[in-house]
Amino acid sequence: MIGLTVRQMHYFDALAQTLHFGRAAKLAGVSQPALSSQIAEMEQRLNCRLFERGGKSVRMTDEAVALLPRIERILADIRDVETTARRGRTAMEGRFRLGIIPTVAPYLLPRALPELKKHFPALLLELREAVTTSLVEDTASRKLDAFIAALPLDHPGLTTEALFPDRFFLAVPAGDPAFASPPVPPESPALERLMLLEEGHCLREQALAVCGNVRPVAMASYGATSLTTLLQMVAHGLGVTLIPEMAAGPAGTIPDLKIVPFQEPMPQRMICLAWRRNNARHGECVELAKIIRSLGAAMLAA
Repeated sequence: MIGLTVRQMHYFDALAQTLHFGRAAKLAGVSQPALSSQIAEMEQRLNCRLFERGGKSVRMTDEAVALLPRIERILADIRDVETTARRGRTAMEGRFRLGIIPTVAPYLLPRALPELKKHFPALLLELREAVTTSLVEDTASRKLDAFIAALPLDHPGLTTEALFPDRFFLAVPAGDPAFASPPVPPESPALERLMLLEEGHCLREQALAVCGNVRPVAMASYGATSLTTLLQMVAHGLGVTLIPEMAAGPAGTIPDLKIVPFQEPMPQRMICLAWRRNNARHGECVELAKIIRSLGAAMLAA
């Protein structure tokens, strides 16, 4: 009988995520020697090497890669059992893995994290920032409990709760004469200089939808992966870009950058919280949505 323990599987999962013994130990909340010892014992019980150690680098073996999805499913089942057992007691306690898209995370999290800590002091929140497609996949495979993104989400296995609308503005070079008299019509020829995020970012698709009557050409030689990068490029006169309302306030402090509105009705995206339909933490996700909804409304009203 092999006799793997849940603790060993937790440590294996942490090391597979980080590929670093120190960071894995921190993620698991134990000392590095304790984690190393349990991984070594796990390898001994399975009679195979799971991780190749080479100086400061760690690499998963083929055996570990094959084992990872099975261990993730086992740990997810255990978390569901624990959640079911907690029903009727205080909501939102223990580990909760929350994903969030990059065009929301820097603006919502500074407000949300202190509030969540205040309302749910026993909550251990683990965050993952990634593009929508990755968050959908990780939630469907139970690597995440829920995630924050923009609607629509094309996945039949997800439940979504609308949080708040987030209007779109346009970030332009401060002295650009083409935008001297806003608001900007969505068919303006000046939007041909629209710069976009890399493929995979939902903001890219939203920008193309908003400005569907023009053909953006400015990003032919760029591959921006963050809104912050795009805004710096705009400030240096390289083009214009779409900016969500939640990012407009912080962006207003960037020198040589100007935020201008579109013509009414202003385009917008709807931010939502999404989770698996059969998630045992459904009630907790609903509570989380209530808090984030009120925070989002307050943030946009400020």
